[in-house]
Amino acid sequence: MTINEEVILSSLSEDNPFAEYMWMENEEEFNRQVEEELWEEEFLERCFQEMLEEEQWEWFIPSRDLPVQTISQLQEQISQLVLEADTDFEIVVNSSLNPNAKEFTPGIQKHIM
Repeated sequence: MTINEEVILSSLSEDNPFAEYMWMENEEEFNRQVEEELWEEEFLERCFQEMLEEEQWEWFIPSRDLPVQTISQLQEQISQLVLEADTDFEIVVNSSLNPNAKEFTPGIQKHIM
């Protein structure tokens, strides 16, 4: 039960001729409370919208974040990428690295052979 309802009910029981108008006594307080609630709702809505906009811009979307000419240039560069198997094979054959060596893990000091 709100303050206004309590005032009305208590004043009706006293047989006051102005009982039906007693709610007006606290009208300014009621209006202030409603206005505060509306401001708070509006503030929360603005904060929520700003949060959504920030989150949306955190993601990199090429169609949105890159100019049109850059996307076409990237597509052209990707299409030009070709693995040259002959060159890679020569590097592997001529390598002086030990293919049976254990994998290096930083921070571990075991050197057992």
